[in-house]
Amino acid sequence: MNLFREILSPLIAVAAAFIVGGLIVVAIGDNPFQTFYLMISNSFGSLDDVGYMLVYATPLIFTGLAVAVAFRCGLLNIGAEGQLYVAAFATAWVGIKFGGTVVEVFGKQEDWSWYSLPPVVLIPFSILTAMVVGGIWGAIPGYLKAKFGSHEVINTIMLNFVAIALVSYFTQYHYKVPGDPNLQTAQIGEAARIPRISQLVPGMSDFVPLSVAFLIAILACILVYIFLWKTKWGYELRAVGENPSAAEYGGISVKKQIILAMTISGSLAGMVAIGEVMGDRYRYYHDFSGGVGFLGIAVALLGRNHPLGVFIAAIFFAILSRGGIFVDAFTRYVSKDLVEVLQAVVILFVACLQRYRK
Repeated sequence: MNLFREILSPLIAVAAAFIVGGLIVVAIGDNPFQTFYLMISNSFGSLDDVGYMLVYATPLIFTGLAVAVAFRCGLLNIGAEGQLYVAAFATAWVGIKFGGTVVEVFGKQEDWSWYSLPPVVLIPFSILTAMVVGGIWGAIPGYLKAKFGSHEVINTIMLNFVAIALVSYFTQYHYKVPGDPNLQTAQIGEAARIPRISQLVPGMSDFVPLSVAFLIAILACILVYIFLWKTKWGYELRAVGENPSAAEYGGISVKKQIILAMTISGSLAGMVAIGEVMGDRYRYYHDFSGGVGFLGIAVALLGRNHPLGVFIAAIFFAILSRGGIFVDAFTRYVSKDLVEVLQAVVILFVACLQRYRK
């Protein structure tokens, strides 16, 4: 019965959101059935369409898991956006320095080919960098919460601004290719790049930027499930989220679990860099995320903070995001802003249903 209710609640929220969205489309003067058909069908029309949809889904899986882990410990991580930015820059830096790239640093050209590492070493090293740097950035508000009781929401929001400003400074003044009008670093070396799915799946076009980061995201879902429900550490983390006082009475260190939860959360958010830097753009690019760090909150809420639910919710939001492009292009009055309306209404209904259940 509990499982049925866990599944039914998000389904009701989605259905209600589409009803509200349909009424909005009718009020605007367009056909809701045609609008929603355009929104959904263009993610499944061909193998390439599926590939592009999964490109949208991959970072949402990571950020959704990041928020879900924090939620399970009774914390709200609003800082996934900042965590993925610092991780992306650090990953690009490793890919540049140890990938044999020649760049201009502090006003002079430097050849780092002496530091070149083979792909079998550099790729795991770059992935580890993304996880460690994201984890450190997540651990900061965790430590402040555990040590001084400062609220993690305020700290993570503030650290978002710090992260983006910091990496923008280093990109602009130290790692940007001279003359490049875009705020982006030099490209990472070939050895730091991960394969694309098109190299593994016959029939998918080479230009589809879906990389093996999607497979890593699936692995992350499995590992997070094992950690939370099959290990002692996961049990303690969830116990703190359910009742900190009871957990502490039972001998669990609440402060330790807070820091651990925020560190793991930051690491998962930092893994967005695997697909964006190592599998798609091959560089750090300013404003690359499109707000996936914040959208991860909606993914976690709709997915009921469960790895399987997060995966399904990420696919759902990816379908909406990709479909918004075609709605904007092929409907008369409806714009892609309808996607944001649907996302917002879904969150509202999820929150209302959660309140009603209590």
